[in-house]
This record gives sequence, C-alpha cells and structure tokens, in this order.
Amino acid sequence: MKFHRVTLPNGLRILTIPMPSLESATVLVMVGAGSRYETRKNNGISHFLEHMAFKGTQKRPSALDISTLIDGIGGEFNAFTGKEITGYYVKSAADNVGLSIDLLADMLQNSKLDSAEIDKERGVITEEINLYEDTPSRHIGDVYERLIYGNTPMGWDTAGEKDVIKSITRQDFVAYMKSLYSPSNTTVVVAGGVTTEKAVDLVKKYFADMPKFDTVRHSRVVEKQTKPGLLIKRKKTEQVHIAIGFRTVPLDSPDQYPLSILAAILGGGMSSRLFHEVREKRGLAYYVKTSADFYQDAGNLTTYAGVDPKRVEDAVKVIIAEYRKIANGLPRSKAGKSHIANSELRKAKEFIKGHLVLELEDSRSVCGFYAQQELLEREIKNPDQIMKEIDDVTAEKIEEVAKNYFKNSGLNMAVIGNFPDGQSLKKLVVL
Repeated sequence: MKFHRVTLPNGLRILTIPMPSLESATVLVMVGAGSRYETRKNNGISHFLEHMAFKGTQKRPSALDISTLIDGIGGEFNAFTGKEITGYYVKSAADNVGLSIDLLADMLQNSKLDSAEIDKERGVITEEINLYEDTPSRHIGDVYERLIYGNTPMGWDTAGEKDVIKSITRQDFVAYMKSLYSPSNTTVVVAGGVTTEKAVDLVKKYFADMPKFDTVRHSRVVEKQTKPGLLIKRKKTEQVHIAIGFRTVPLDSPDQYPLSILAAILGGGMSSRLFHEVREKRGLAYYVKTSADFYQDAGNLTTYAGVDPKRVEDAVKVIIAEYRKIANGLPRSKAGKSHIANSELRKAKEFIKGHLVLELEDSRSVCGFYAQQELLEREIKNPDQIMKEIDDVTAEKIEEVAKNYFKNSGLNMAVIGNFPDGQSLKKLVVL
C-alpha cells in the first residue's frame, strides 16, 4: 500500500491511496482542530461544530437534503472529533467519489450554521454528554485524562460542558472556524477504487479556491508531576471502573513502538498478562485492557478495568504488581532468564501487526491512518515501514522503556464508582 501526496497553492494537502481491488472509495477531510484548541468559554465547540456541519449549506439547505443525497447513493457518512483532530467522511461506490468530495467541500466552506438548528442541536449534544456519563466504561478515559492533564484543554472532555453548550452562538462557530479551518491546516484523503489523477483533479475542483489564513496554536502540555496521582469520581454503579497508568512520550518519540508492544503484552488480548491475572485467574473484572496513547507533546500507557466493587483493592494490587515486575526487570517465572520471553514478544508483535492489517482492509480506516500522520506527525510511514519498526523492537528495549516510564512520579489512577475510601486506594498507588 502506497500513498501519493500533492499540496495545492493554498496549502491544502491531498493524499491518495489507490486500492484497485475495491469497488468503493472513502473521502475524508481532516482538520487540525480539536478540543485542545478550545477555551473555557467555548469548551465543546469542536465537537458541536462537527454536528452542525451536517445541518445544511446554502446549496443543500437542510440536514434532510444532505442525508437524502448520501442515502440515495447507498453511501455512509459521519464525523469524529478528538483532542487534536476533527474528521468528516463519506464512503460510497467509487463512481460517486466526485459527489462525496463536492458535498464535503460544501459542508466545510458553506455551512449555514443556522441559529434555529444550533438551538435544536444543543439538546442532542446534552444527551450525548449524558450518555457518556451513564457509560462509565467509556467515560473513565475522560476522567483519567482530567487527572493527568488537569484544568487545561487537554484535560477537558471533548464533548464539552452542558452549561457551555447552552451558551455557544453562531458567531462563536464562525470565529472558531476562522481560527483553525484553513486549507493549510487541512488534508483531504481519498482511498479506494479511484485513480490518483481523478481524485486530485476532483479535490482541486472543489477545494482550490478555499482561502488560506494563519491558524492559532495550542498550549503545550507541561509535565510537573512528582508523585502518584489519584482522582475518584463518585457515582452509583454496579461496577467500579479504574484506569491505572503512567505518563510516557509524544507521537514523534521512537519509544512509541516499544511502549505499544509493552501495552500489548500487558493487556492487548485474551492471552495478555493482565487479562489472565485479573480476569481468568482471579475473576476480579469483566473487562481489562491496556493501551498506549500518544499526542503531539504527551503520551500515556494505561490499563482500564471494570471491577467488582468489593474487590477493587485486589484488582489494583494485581495490576500494580504486573507493572512492578516489568519495571524491576524480574523474571516472570523462576525458570525464566528474561522477564519477556521470545514467544511472548513475538505474540505481542503479531497481535499489533495483525490488527493493523485487519483495520487497513477498510478504505475508511486507511484514510484515517494516513490523515492523522499527515496532520500530527513529522513524516508519513506506510504500513510496511511501521511493521518493520515493530519487528525491530527487542525485549531489552521494552524492559528499558518500562524502567524509564514505570515510575512513581508518573503513576496515576482514576476511579468511577461508589467508592468512598480514597485513602485505601492511595496507599496502593505505589510502584
């Protein structure tokens, strides 16, 4: 799989990834805009704007006009918002890629942002926030990042705060778009059964006249943690949801690959260490997983679990113990010479590579894979390059990053549940 890159005079970047075996194609427009660019007065506007983009343009006045157009070609369309990016996509038969590009360009450049529609959508956003609040297994990640990034845009919920959502106006949307939605801060990616020449010509047709301007910058993450952190969100739940992890590195660090493999070893599947120790061996949780997440200037490796309220302390002890084994370089068994056996290392690598292969069978995922690299990273790597980076990681390098980052000064735990005894948990958060 290879990509082709073209930059227009207005700064817009076009990436094409021909996939000749497919009869479909996805068009993704991704902007370097997200919740970390917000203020207290407009927290949630990035996500709110994502909703409003589908509510009508001058050419297609209503949400029904847009949805009818896509339904009429049997296509799929949606959008997503993160802390650093916002994406809008249409997936359809390859013959309809021109319509997809036309529609997305229209939505981003000519959105009506009708005040009546804004007022109606406030209720939708509020209910989405309520959904997250009522789904602790999803919300625990937000609580965890609130702990590690504090009262900064990186620590705020992407969905926003209800009181702020109620006060956002049309003028706020216009000002926000004028601060970030420049073609120089945007990439259009086309992947699927379309030639590069056709895709580039179509993107030029609909995006070449988009005016360029300077965009605002985000505040950098400042890491000042010197001791373990704990945040408990009291909520009546049947399970206690926990997140335990460490501060690590940003996207451009070479340590991201050994950290990703380390996360797979700890909690990357049903044969991972923590799944076995926490769920299978002791029955302490229904779900347990570990992920390594990276931003432009920060990162973390974190384990998430839904735990029996009566056995929270047991689960925390087991997770911390597994962290401690790797941090201290202890053999997993008396017979083992290395803490990470060759077979375990090989399995973790194949787990990551296999998931990447499966993900990239879908043109929509292919678009996201390349768009995020284009906007957030210094260079774009094809899948075979990333797989080589993964293959080159040694057990010694994984143990090295564990020792470097699994330290008390970077250890954090967030909790959602009716768990009043913070002191008992605080005593456990020690590596």
